[in-house]
Amino acid sequence: MLQEADKLQKALLNSVSHNLRTPLASVLGVLNAILEDGAHLDLPTQQNLLRTAQEEARRLDWLVQNLLDMTRLEGGAIRVKAELCDVHDVIGSALHQLGEAAHSHPISVTIASDLPLVPMDDVLIVQVLVNILDNAMKYSPEATPIEIDARVNAGQLEIRVLDRGKGIPEQELERVFEKFFRVAIPGAPKGVGLGLSICKGLVEAHKGRIIAKCRTQGGTELAFFLPMEVKSE
Repeated sequence: MLQEADKLQKALLNSVSHNLRTPLASVLGVLNAILEDGAHLDLPTQQNLLRTAQEEARRLDWLVQNLLDMTRLEGGAIRVKAELCDVHDVIGSALHQLGEAAHSHPISVTIASDLPLVPMDDVLIVQVLVNILDNAMKYSPEATPIEIDARVNAGQLEIRVLDRGKGIPEQELERVFEKFFRVAIPGAPKGVGLGLSICKGLVEAHKGRIIAKCRTQGGTELAFFLPMEVKSE
């Protein structure tokens, strides 16, 4: 058991180190190029380099945020501060946080016209949506559509994110929410395997639930449900 725990710790350390160092190396490379060769680079080239650095810095920020969120979840430090929120604003904030990455796929948003304000911790639920959407984009071919659907269903807020990606094997649908678990798909992007686990923890902190389904036409559906009444702790 100790040997297995040691292997897991080493694998985790290697994965986190790789995922931290890769975007950091890109940011440093851009900064060095501009500082050393800036005088020889035209403005469009400099702008492209800076945009690359910005996107890589965002990736780094997401990873650090996920590591912090997992630490807080495991330490019982997550406290839901529920206030009545407009779901339009929550989804808009998540898309804004995704930045340029959101432009790699056409994303359609459908929100029920009769959707009331919903009690939630908007900061935490935005983080849930960012992680789900980031996951959908990473595992879907570029330019394939991603759909966001929000409605009240059986007295709960239901938000679904549907993609046309490679899908998840049926036998692994439950495991995608496990910490450090990653679906073994050839050519899949590298990652730590924390995003969906954190989503599960944040949704459950709202007394809600989250599920994954295979779509009959291909791809994955991630849906989470929040009660219409959430008590702040």
